Amino acid sequence: MNIEDYRNYCLNKKEVTEHFPFDEDVLVFKVCNKMFALASLSKWEEGNGFINLKCDPEYAEELREQYESIKPGYHMHKQQWNSVYIHKGELSTQLILSLIDHSYDMVAKGLPKKLRDILN
Repeated sequence: MNIEDYRNYCLNKKEVTEHFPFDEDVLVFKVCNKMFALASLSKWEEGNGFINLKCDPEYAEELREQYESIKPGYHMHKQQWNSVYIHKGELSTQLILSLIDHSYDMVAKGLPKKLRDILN
């Protein structure tokens, strides 16, 4: 997966917008103004790209035990966010996409009902 594939996949989800709220390096994707995915563009260029994704805490632990390429979220709440390292070659594209979906769904389910209704 390259950065454009990642970007396009996220932007094709309903009510998703992209932002650079921290600096020009960290690309953030939000659903209804709530962050669900972020990545450092410079890390991707260096060949050490990773995506921070929200995750159910129990599932996050399972993933970290199963995959060396999934770590506690870098600069994030360690129980609820994972850093998913793309360039290590361990993770299939399908798994990465499903983790993006999971993050989106986790954030979406925490939205107020009025906003959740927009997504359905």
